[in-house]
Amino acid sequence: MKLLLDSTLCQGYGLCQEPGPDLVELDEWGYAAVIAVPVPSGREAAARTCAEACPNAALRLEK
Repeated sequence: MKLLLDSTLCQGYGLCQEPGPDLVELDEWGYAAVIAVPVPSGREAAARTCAEACPNAALRLEK
């Protein structure tokens, strides 16, 4: 499973990092970057929560 980011949709809310700080990091302005590709085993639920937390749907999961 991969957690993918469409950086053109990210608005820097930072909500995506809370459920998975090992999956998503934020820059100094709050914009996201995915740091775990592919999603590590056992972290699929956290990745799903990260994607669901984004109010702009900038994150998505791909199998």
